[in-house]
Amino acid sequence: MTWSAQQYSRFEAERTRPVRDLVAAIPNEDVKVAVDLGCGPGNSTEVLAQRYAQAQVTGLDSDQDMINAARKRSPQTSFELADIENWAPSQKYDVILANASLQWLPDHQTLYPHLVDCLTPGGTLAIQTPDNLQEPAHLLAQEVAADARWGGKISQVRHHNRHTPQWYYGLLQTRCQHLDVWRTTYFHALEDAQAVVEWFKGSALRPFLAKLDDSEKAVFLQMYKARIEQAYPALPSGTVLLPFPRLFILATR
Repeated sequence: MTWSAQQYSRFEAERTRPVRDLVAAIPNEDVKVAVDLGCGPGNSTEVLAQRYAQAQVTGLDSDQDMINAARKRSPQTSFELADIENWAPSQKYDVILANASLQWLPDHQTLYPHLVDCLTPGGTLAIQTPDNLQEPAHLLAQEVAADARWGGKISQVRHHNRHTPQWYYGLLQTRCQHLDVWRTTYFHALEDAQAVVEWFKGSALRPFLAKLDDSEKAVFLQMYKARIEQAYPALPSGTVLLPFPRLFILATR
């Protein structure tokens, strides 16, 4: 399953706002080395590098299209092709940023403590993950995927489970000297229902669309849009407000 940097970046301002909020809240000031895990097209790495202009900042992503876009965006920053799930760095980091990336990976019970172990003493792991699996946009995708016309090709597609704030706090509490967990719902003003579809084409719909041929994709998206129009009614101006809950974690070793 490949990514499209161009599709993902269509809503860059909205997607970058949470990472700006997250990076601004990182308590560390004296940062020498920092890494952005799942850097995408480089917008989150750019925010990290702006906060820590004196630091050596690296961006990692498992998708070549994303790495290419990131390098074009910030040629002065180092970007590397790497898989977070198997990431075993030879050095420790003062800040590890993971913005909207870890939700694509399984086994958070192992992954999150491993990332804390990759920090220097006093270093901070800063995580933001979408917390929206129970939002209509996700539930409606599952509903469309269950339609018999796909012949079962996508009825079993599931996003990895995401845990409660209490679960993450309990997992990391004994490993960290300071832990901050919060949840924010952003209300993104999009121009219409089609814009909501386009938003999720760049993220949550990808696992479904990847298994369909072109004609099936067109029908899937048409069915999905019809449901989105009902679930997210437009304001009189035509604007659609998309509620988007996100979970934030700052874990200082």
